[in-house]
Amino acid sequence: MATDVIGMLRQTDLFGSVPAQELEGLVAASRLRTYRRGQVVCTTGDPGDTLVVVISGQVKIVVRSADGAELTLTVVGPGGTLGEVSVADGGPRSTDVETAAESQLLFVPREIVHAMCARLPAAAQALASAIAANLRRLTEATSDLVFLDLPRRVAKLLLSQPRGEDGVISQQLTQEEYARLLGSTRQSVNVAVRGFERRGWIELRDRTVVVKQPSALARFAGG
Repeated sequence: MATDVIGMLRQTDLFGSVPAQELEGLVAASRLRTYRRGQVVCTTGDPGDTLVVVISGQVKIVVRSADGAELTLTVVGPGGTLGEVSVADGGPRSTDVETAAESQLLFVPREIVHAMCARLPAAAQALASAIAANLRRLTEATSDLVFLDLPRRVAKLLLSQPRGEDGVISQQLTQEEYARLLGSTRQSVNVAVRGFERRGWIELRDRTVVVKQPSALARFAGG
């Protein structure tokens, strides 16, 4: 099991350049947990004392309003990390985290990450780059929410999802989950998706989405 976890850590941007001996020590000091789909991993205000690495499955990062409205900021799949800001500044969790599929998550103590970054400048740079990438993603998402209509936001979201050579999107999200990523409703997302299907740009197979014409989606989304 430890070998599998180390293999996944080598695929992450943060730990990809870390020597094997360092990774073995990191895994030994960390905690591996398995979650069912729909389980809460942490909530806003919880201590931000660990970096979370997605070993398998996928998790969604969620914010909620006082009246219960929900917006999904992003979905993180295998090899992804979350909690970098709390690890960097010592603050509490700023979002809720829930599993979107059965998942294995590795919880790396904050002090372990700090010690590693102190010894390895490349790891410290990778942590800073991860925080910067999250900021860029949130800035782009905010801009899209203001300046793009919903169908174009749906097109961009579909193109951003990991997919195989056959065009099949590997993250099996429901239309309700897509709606929460886009700040919209399931019904409105369904109208946009069905419109793309009629044009032949995508194909729907049960809960699976197949991107047939990515260039057409890209042109529609604005490049």
